[in-house]
Parts: sequence; structure tokens; C-alpha cells
Amino acid sequence: MSDITEPPIARVDVVRETLHGITLEDPYRWMETEGEEFHHWLDGQARHAREYLDALPHRSRLLTRIRELGGALTRYFGLAMAADRVFALVREPDARVPVLTVTEADGASRVLFDPGTVPGDGHHTIDWYVPSPDGRHVACAVSASGSEDSSIHVIDADSGALRETIPPTTRFAFLSWLEDSRSFVYHRYVEQHRLDSRSFLHHLGADPAQDTVVLARGLNPHVELTPRDRPFLVVPPRGEWMLAIVSHGALSPWPWTSEQLSDCTVYVAPRTGLADPDACPWRKVAGAADGVTAFATSHDTLYLVSHRDAPRSRVLAVPLAAPDLSRARVVVPAGERAVETVRVVGDRLLVRDLDGGVSRVRHVPLSGGEPADLPMPMDGAILEWTTHPERPEALLLVAGWTDAPRLYRYDGQSLQDTGLAPRSPVDFGAVHARTLYAPAQDGTPIPLTVIHHKDLELNGDNPAMLTGYGSHGFIDLPEFRPEMLAWYERGGVYAVAHLRGGGTYGREWHEAGLGPRKEATITDFIDCAEHLIALGYTRPGRLAAEGASSGGIPTSGALVRRPELWAAMAMHVPTVNATRNEFTESGPINVPEFGSITTEEGLRALLIIDAYLRVHDGVPYPAVLLTTGLHDARVPPWQPAKLAARLQAATASGRPVLMRVEEHGGHGAGSTRDQEQALLADVLAFILHASDGS
Repeated sequence: MSDITEPPIARVDVVRETLHGITLEDPYRWMETEGEEFHHWLDGQARHAREYLDALPHRSRLLTRIRELGGALTRYFGLAMAADRVFALVREPDARVPVLTVTEADGASRVLFDPGTVPGDGHHTIDWYVPSPDGRHVACAVSASGSEDSSIHVIDADSGALRETIPPTTRFAFLSWLEDSRSFVYHRYVEQHRLDSRSFLHHLGADPAQDTVVLARGLNPHVELTPRDRPFLVVPPRGEWMLAIVSHGALSPWPWTSEQLSDCTVYVAPRTGLADPDACPWRKVAGAADGVTAFATSHDTLYLVSHRDAPRSRVLAVPLAAPDLSRARVVVPAGERAVETVRVVGDRLLVRDLDGGVSRVRHVPLSGGEPADLPMPMDGAILEWTTHPERPEALLLVAGWTDAPRLYRYDGQSLQDTGLAPRSPVDFGAVHARTLYAPAQDGTPIPLTVIHHKDLELNGDNPAMLTGYGSHGFIDLPEFRPEMLAWYERGGVYAVAHLRGGGTYGREWHEAGLGPRKEATITDFIDCAEHLIALGYTRPGRLAAEGASSGGIPTSGALVRRPELWAAMAMHVPTVNATRNEFTESGPINVPEFGSITTEEGLRALLIIDAYLRVHDGVPYPAVLLTTGLHDARVPPWQPAKLAARLQAATASGRPVLMRVEEHGGHGAGSTRDQEQALLADVLAFILHASDGS
């Protein structure tokens, strides 16, 4: 690779600041302005990375195999039901991006909307969609080049015609149609910034610029909001009530608008209050301290999943007309399983649990009674579920590490395979997945899923890739990735560390790696790596790590604490300079999770996870691959860029530090098929080359 151009050297301009008696030195603060010099440097880094990756000996063959495997399976996801129609996002094997489809009552399916037809630079994708109650219209959020900065396209579900468009600044799926199916409420940011966002009421055919503000700071004295809060309005498909969900921190993306909540305040009001938003009689039901993480409604009852006084959560019920949480009825008490979320289906409440990383479902009559287990078709994960707004019916998409997703229908009694999701032609019969438990430094057993070919020899010489996330209570659910067979065929091991800070065991697992306890997330990751080595799966010269977004915290943390442990490290759109995170667009909403430099405790918590400030000159760091997308709305390119510049200047190993740039990409959501496959080929080839040379 001697003919590959050298990466440009970043200018050093040290900024020193003292906060709470602690002095910080930042040599590349100038990158944060993202001016002409930064983009010129980034362009040079992108060219160098592309030349290096394209020249890797394994890349071409890996990409060919990944395309073969990825082109074999049609993917179904983003399910919704309305009237006699079933909607889904579908990616055919030869399609760049998923399209929106509709299946009629007679079983006939058709493409309703193809985002590839939207004009403009780059590519467009559907971020989320919501059908109207009568199934005649669909509101689709569409963004360009993975930016997640969505415009709302209203599609006629009969003809597929575009009825109207609401300009960008929508990023969450908190859109609720009203009963007339000609009006909806939705959330949007104002003037392209994240503060003082609002919820609006829109009537089809009206000018979006004239939409009525229905939730906003200072609008209604009953709803308390700070500039950072996001006020979402939810109009359930049944009953006479509506909810206001005020988010004080980060939220998971669609389709989880009624679950995976955190740091939220919940209000209830009659729907008639929409006629006068200023005077709407909102009533507070639960505050952030009540730990509400999911909700569902029947005609007259609000069901809440809460972790207050229940580390693994329980289900409470209150009347919508008198929602006094202190007098709530316990529908499902706390137990060994972590309660994730609930849905109302007819006269029953479906309860989704997490049992040591495996999804379970219970159902209980709304009139009361003991929850009963619903037999599951496999020990895997419920990737998503959706309920019919009127009929006692639900659809569940279930998958495992080695089992392709299958779509099941719940009819109030049992699960039946619909046959709508095709079986995978990719044979995983020779691939084995098992869950181990790695002993943490404090003795806590950390679940560790290990996947590999059944004939793998535990000789300590296998290439292995360890990944983990460990933030926001996120759960590492089993995921079927047919393209990974290209890794297993080469004797590769893939391991998923279910770290503290995540949600494997509910809120208590999240809190064990939250804020000042974040060191546990990083040390858990290191302990899982050492457990793989101790069991003979791999050795330091053949072990790599991978992480994305907040998964950059355990990976970069392990990189700077134990550089000798890794042959390679791949970090995608990672958070690595945490002490500067709250100055980004999405930074303020992450303060409850990670901390703030405005307090000494917050600063010390952020210093735990700021790998950029922990890089030292003259250390032999492993090979490192960092990625970014120029349209990333969550982690700006300067975050991984600063770490790349610092590592390139500091490392004494002679191993590469690459900065891979996706010109028409964002945080990962909305990537095309070709982008996903090229990234995986780059990562696997990079790791194999680094471990082959060890």
C-alpha cells in the first residue's frame, strides 16, 4: 500500500480551559466550526481512507459475498394496520431503499410510495409513516441523504397520489390522525434548531404555515416546558382523551412513540381541548421521577409502564377521567422479567417482557386477572409490533440471531404465522448462537452473546469482533443479519456485550451504567473481551471491537484504557468527545443521560467517557477506523474527526487511523443498500487485515 496518498495533518491550536478546578486541553477545538479548513482536511482524510480500504486484500471478495447474501432476502418492517389494510416498509433484494406498500383485504399488495421518485440530490428515504384511521391517507416522513430532517408527504392510499407536503424540520413520529382522517397533530422544530419545538394541528388542504400551535412553551399554563423540552401530542385511536408527552431528554427513534420513553412528563386532557389549546385543561399524571417508559390506552383507562419502586418495571392503570397515580391499580406487578411495553388488543392487555435478553409476551384481561404467558414461536426478539385501532388484532415481527424475521398475527388467544414475511434462502444451519456470562470486575455477570460457525475450534486464534452499546437503556435485541455469514464462513466470531447502561435487565441495568457510573459500561466491555480470550475464542492480536453512536463510548473507552487488547477498532458516527457534546444540536437532550459541564459532578461524569481527552502521545494504538456522514443530525462529523486527528498525531504503532466519510449519509438511518453493504465490507476487510498482520 506504499502508493496510497498520506492523510493530511491537522493543524494544532490548543484551547485550554479550567472548569471546576479541572484544566482541559483541546488541540482541535477549531474543527467544531466546520469551516473551509475543516472540510478541506476532511476531504483529504476521506480520499486517504477510500484508497486504503479499496486496496485491502479481502475487500473485493467480501463485498461480492455480502452482496450475494444481502440480495437474497426481502425485508419487511415498519408495520401498521388501518381499516382493512396492512401497511409495511419493504426492501426488495434489488432495491436501493425501502418502499411503502399496502396489502388489501383480498391479499393483493402494491407499492404505495417509492421515495426514490422524490427529486433532489443524493437519495431519499421514508423515516416513518402513520396511516389515517380509515386507511385512506398516509403521512410519510421523508428525508434526504440520511439527514432525518423530514418533510411530511401526505399520500392518497387509494391512488398513491401525493396530496400535499409539509416542509422539513420534523424528526419524530409523534403524529396522530384525528377521527375525521382529514386532520392530524404533529411535532416539528422551528427554524432548524432544537429549542422551543412545538406541536401543531394540520388540516388537509390547508397552508402548513398557518397550522395551529397546540403545544408549546408558554402556550398553556397547565403544561410546564423549558426551551429544551419536546412537547408531543398523542391522540389515541379510541376514546375521548388525548395525551401530552413532554420529553426532557433523548428518545428512541420511530416506531417506538409509545415505548422506550425516558425522562418524560405525562398529561391528560379531553380531546375537545384542541378547540382552544391556550385553555385546554391539561392534567399532570406522572413526572420524570415516576419513571414512565411506555403507555397504552383503552376507551377509559391509561396503562403505564413505570420503574418507580420497581427496578424492572411494573404496569399501572389509572382512569383517564381521574388519573391519580397515587391510587393506581397494579395490573402487572414487578418480577424477575423486565417489563418493556404494553398494548391494548380488544379486551386484553398485551405485555412485552425481556427475559435475560429474550422477548416474552403475557396477556391479561382488561377487566382484571393474572397475566398468562403467550407461547412464543422462538427464543428471539420482537423487533416490532403493531395493533389494529378497532379490531382485536396485533402483528408481531419476531426474529433471532440465526432466524430470519417472521410475521405473526395475534387474535386475542394465540400467535399464527401470517406467511407474509418470506423465509430466508440464506442457510444459517451451520451457525451457532449462545449466551455466555462474563464476570465483571465487581463480580456482576454480564450477558455476552457469541455467534460463530458450529465447527469453530477454540484455539485462541480466531478473528473476533466484539460490539456493544450500553446507553439510554437501549436493548441489544437478537438481529438476523444474513450478510454476516461472510464473516462466519471465514472463521470469524461475532460477540455482543449486553453492557450496563443498556436495558437488558430493565431500569436497574440502565442506572448501573448511567452518568457517574459510566465507567462500568467501559469496564464491562473490556471484561467481555478478556472473557472471549480466556475461553479460547480469540487473542489480542486477532480481537477487534465495533460500536456505533453511543456505542462509541465503550469502544473508544476501551481503546484508550487498554490499547494492547485490540488488533483493530471500528467506530461508526461515534460520541467520543463527550465534554463538548452538549454544544451540538442534539447535545442538550443527552444531558440527563451523560451529564453537563455546568456542574462538577456532571463534568467528572463526562470525563469518564471522553476518549478524545484521554489519548496520549507515544502510545502504540491499534488500527482504528472512524466513520461519519456529512448529513448526521445526531453526532456531527467533528466528533470522530477530532479523535482521528488526535490518534494520527499520537500513535506510535505505525498502524493506520482512518477517517471514512459518507458524503450522502447521516447517522445510519436512511442509508441505501449499497451504502450498508460497502460499509460492512470495509469494516470486515479492515479488521481481517489488521488481525492477519498481528
